[in-house]
Amino acid sequence: MARKAAEMTSLAVKRLMDPGLHFVGGVPGLALQVLSTGGRTWILRVTIAGRRRDMGLGGYPEVTLAEARDAARRARALIRDGEDPIEKARAAKNALKAEAAKAMTFKSATDAFIKSQEAGWRNAKHRAQWNSSLERYAHPIIGNLSVSDLDTPHVLKVIDPIWLTRTETASRVRGRIEQILDWAAARNLRQGPNPARWRGHLDKVLPKRSKVARPVHHRALPYTEVPAFMIELKAVEGMGAQALRFAILTAARSGEVRGARWPEIDLGAGTWTVPADRMKAGREHRVALSAAALDLLKTLPRIGGSDLVFPAPRGGVLSDMTLSAVLRRMKVDAVPHGFRSTFRDWVAECTTHGSDVAEMALAHAVGNKVEAAYRRGDLFEKRRRLADDWARFCESPASSEVAILKVRGQ
Repeated sequence: MARKAAEMTSLAVKRLMDPGLHFVGGVPGLALQVLSTGGRTWILRVTIAGRRRDMGLGGYPEVTLAEARDAARRARALIRDGEDPIEKARAAKNALKAEAAKAMTFKSATDAFIKSQEAGWRNAKHRAQWNSSLERYAHPIIGNLSVSDLDTPHVLKVIDPIWLTRTETASRVRGRIEQILDWAAARNLRQGPNPARWRGHLDKVLPKRSKVARPVHHRALPYTEVPAFMIELKAVEGMGAQALRFAILTAARSGEVRGARWPEIDLGAGTWTVPADRMKAGREHRVALSAAALDLLKTLPRIGGSDLVFPAPRGGVLSDMTLSAVLRRMKVDAVPHGFRSTFRDWVAECTTHGSDVAEMALAHAVGNKVEAAYRRGDLFEKRRRLADDWARFCESPASSEVAILKVRGQ
């Protein structure tokens, strides 16, 4: 039985400030709930099918006392007619969501998904890759379609034409469509299985990626040719050549080198600490600097107003093609990233340094998660000895037998 209460006036309701449920009269069960945070909302306490229920009628003062009483009377009239006003309100809300889903196009969902995820992405380049791939391949075909209506034929219309010719790109586009549709499903903007899923679905209609696309490896210079190449590189002028030399001596990625800043480098300690936001793995990485790397750094000019170690001629960071251009002008069939493979081959073929030391020098993950949890150190001193050996090899006379002799790691 709903609690009966004296009928309050609007002024009396306005003065209700104590946390709790205050029945205001006029309609049985109508109360103003005052929250401990200070917020106030209307509650209608009713009995539906023998079960007591609390029905929200909106916040106060947005919903006035008079409006709350009108809404409460309508709800009680529905109950007398055998209807459940709470379920009816929920159905209306779901209908609005369904209408919103029809209005949410795939392109709009893409924008919303990227906005929700980009805080966790390492850099703006990641967002640019998402936008460019979907703008080029997906949006012209499915961009204006509702996410609730997308099905397998739509996804295949995007993926199928490029699966055999641009397999890697097609695979990434498929994965991005899948993530966006999962996001839409989590927000009740679509229902049913994800039509872009691979396992147990698209893998039945498209050939495996490994069967139609050979892996593309970064072209690398054989390690036996490194000493002669380094002599030629040392004679090349320009910041791009200096950055490439530093990248080779440190076995670092191009982006890490191009973004290097003087505050990250401790010349006295012989260390370069690359911050997490410039590392592929998203973790800070210490690089052991050999004597050759330190000598190179000491020859570089300091540019006023910039703390970049390798600034572009017109200021700012060197472009990602600058180091590649140096190799092209030297007519060397390799790419900057390939020297990391060259370094790894040299470690395996010409030294007794441990593979885990080499992998840590390359900032690769070592072992599984359990092993990583127990491995507290970063083998830095061992990596320093490895860096010194690599630099001696790189800087050795090209005609010397040291180019092919074993270097014994200590």
